Amino acid sequence: MSMRRCPYSAKSSSLKKAVRQAKGRRVSHRSKPARRIYFGAKNRCEPFAPPEDWYEPGSAEETSQDAYRIVCQPAGEGYAHVVTPQQVRERLSRVPAHFLDSLEVVQLSRMTRKKRSFPCYGMQWGATLYLYPLEESREEYFYDPPGVDVVNESKMFGGRWDQPATGVWRLIWSKAAIEDFYLNNILIHELGHLNDDRNANYLDRERYAEWFAIEYGYRHTGGRPARGRSQVRRRHHRR
Repeated sequence: MSMRRCPYSAKSSSLKKAVRQAKGRRVSHRSKPARRIYFGAKNRCEPFAPPEDWYEPGSAEETSQDAYRIVCQPAGEGYAHVVTPQQVRERLSRVPAHFLDSLEVVQLSRMTRKKRSFPCYGMQWGATLYLYPLEESREEYFYDPPGVDVVNESKMFGGRWDQPATGVWRLIWSKAAIEDFYLNNILIHELGHLNDDRNANYLDRERYAEWFAIEYGYRHTGGRPARGRSQVRRRHHRR
């Protein structure tokens, strides 16, 4: 899933400044549908969606087995792409091939001022999957208590939480953990949305994408089978 991040950049503001800003202007974040719906896809940046480059489905000239192409935009000042085009291609090569039939573009998107207002990790739109950059520090700050689902899911992939100041929660990623989170959760979740041709209801689409991400992402790379997400235990990354 994807979780919505606070629009304050860890690089552009010191912690003290961020705390002062948070006290002066409280930022509201829902804890579960915000980034994937608040940890996960980017049909999840409701009710607003950042403007993106639109790739008309069916417009790709290539029709080979590796028909989809990868577009890599500059990440933006203070941000860095989490994964490389090579990592994306290698990970998708391990997904059953028929799930890639409708995929035409994977875009590593730039971060803009407007997108920082509605931040997400990933989005599916048309035949394109979008992956968004993360702060270079690999630290994310929240000014409302993160939901249990958000905390549990990030921990599943090796994210670490602390509370550096009153009213401030910080999520810290190691390089290995955030790559794992993007390649085996965000990317696969968005691919699940692309392959969901049965559900029209928002919640039903999210449930399907969640199942898809666990079945072809999390469990595929070491997560234990479980009846529910709360029973899943993620391997730990070395830091």
